[in-house]
Order: sequence, then C-alpha cells, then structure tokens
Amino acid sequence: MTAPSSANGSPVITVRDVVKTFDGRTVLDGVNLEVMPGQTMVIMGGSGCGKSTLLRVMIGSLHPDRGSVELFGQDITSLGEDQLNAVRRRFGILFQSGALFNSMTLRQNVALPLEEHTPLPRQTIDIMVKIKLELVGLREHADKYPAQISGGMKKRAGLARALALDPRILFYDEPSAGLDPVTSAEIDQLIIKLSRSLGVASVVVTHEMDSAFAIADRMAMLDKGRVLRVDDRAWFDELRRTQGPLGDEKQELIRQFLRGDADGPITRRKQTTGYVDDLLGIAPALIAPRPAVQASRGPKQ
Repeated sequence: MTAPSSANGSPVITVRDVVKTFDGRTVLDGVNLEVMPGQTMVIMGGSGCGKSTLLRVMIGSLHPDRGSVELFGQDITSLGEDQLNAVRRRFGILFQSGALFNSMTLRQNVALPLEEHTPLPRQTIDIMVKIKLELVGLREHADKYPAQISGGMKKRAGLARALALDPRILFYDEPSAGLDPVTSAEIDQLIIKLSRSLGVASVVVTHEMDSAFAIADRMAMLDKGRVLRVDDRAWFDELRRTQGPLGDEKQELIRQFLRGDADGPITRRKQTTGYVDDLLGIAPALIAPRPAVQASRGPKQ
C-alpha cells in the first residue's frame, strides 16, 4: 500500500495534546496524532501503554482531561451527546471480540444500525445487508447465529456491521487477537481491500507486528502514554532490520518492541524500576504492604 499524502486534503482525525488520567495516574500524556483520508494508521505499543485508552478517546467514549480530538474537522470533546451521536454515524468500529448480539443472526446484526439510524425501507436494508456481508465473504452465512460460526467469521461479521452506514473512518481494536495465523492474515487482507476499494481511513490498535506491517501506511509507537514516534511504515521497517547499537534510547526501545527481542531498554526498565512501577506507573511505596495470605484463624493454643 502507498501512504496517502497531505495533498488528499485535511486530516479526518486530529488528536492534539491529549491528556487522560485515572485516579491520579497519567495514561495518556500529551498525545498528538493525525490521520489522513484513505490512510491506515497503526497504533502500537506494549500492554498498558495507553493505546486502547487513546482509541476510546478518539471515538468519544472517554473524555480527555486536556487537549482536543477532531473528527471531520469537529472537536468532539466540545459536543453534546446528540451532536456526538451524529458524528459517530460517520465512523464504524470493529471491537476486539466482534461484539455481535448472540440472539440475532448475522443478517440481523448488520441490519441493526440501518434500522436504528436510517429511514430506509425494509427491502433496501435487505439489499444493503447482502452487499456488506458479501464484502466480507459472509453472504451465504447470513442466517447463522454467532454461536454457529468461528472466531474469524465473527470478526468479519462485526466488520460488516461496522460498514453498514458507509463510514469514512473505521476503528479496529486488536483485529487479529485470538485468531490463528491464517485467519489473522485473512483479516489483514480484508482491511487492505476495504481501505483500497472504499477509500476509508483506518485506525488499527494492535501489538501484532506481522499484522501491523502488512496493513499500515503510517505507524505510531506509544510508550507509557507518550507517542515515541509517528512515521511511515518504511521508517519502522528499516529500524527493525537495523543491526548493532543505535545510540538512541527511544529508537532502541522501538526496535526491541518491533522485533520482540528478549533484551533491550524495555527489559532493563522492568528490572531497574520494578514490575509494579513499570505496569502501573506508580511507586511501589504507595502500595500498602500486607501479607500475601491472610490467616483465617488465630495461632494454636
């Protein structure tokens, strides 16, 4: 895939200086990010780095403590619920589990957004549902329930539902999670196909590097709530192939993550700062000491 240039217009997503804290712990620390029309942006990083929180802020399910998030030129952080729902109809989300309604067939799952948000007649909705299911290769399985299909098929059905309202942006939360390598590769190819054929902008949150490099136009690396680097896929690909010392701590950390090396800055940080501090970003001294096992009764007399 070729990354679209800024000549394609203004960004469809602009994240500016976003900060988000939970119980005094900073999860997002001044995040800046832009996504251009038709571009696939992969957001990656280790567990607890803030990438899922960033996704939730971008779709409006979390409000940042500071900063702004613009979708289609509108700052969604300043919108009321009705205005925000109008913006939400312009993007689709593929949740990690697929998030299908188990009591509905695939046909009914995909039809639901059209029934809820459009005045279209039943016949038109039926045609559109068939088109969306055909896009993901599931038209022949339209009358099956989620319990009757595989994990990969659930992901594809969830994607068909995300496409129901013809969105201009698609958000993917760990699209390859829990899938075997072949099914994961099929999902990757589907993401590429949809980006090319429909021209939608895609934001993909993942820590699966094979998938990331297969689908990305641009990539953003998060660490402890901060963006270490945003660049074209080629920059990250060159970095992961580079041998020997880099002389730059950030690049060393990014390379270790990209390659999955057992030794590097991430490993050394865990060893020097403590596991609790690294995962939670808090000092171990703040955690009150207590016995691992509480005695259920007093000592023997």
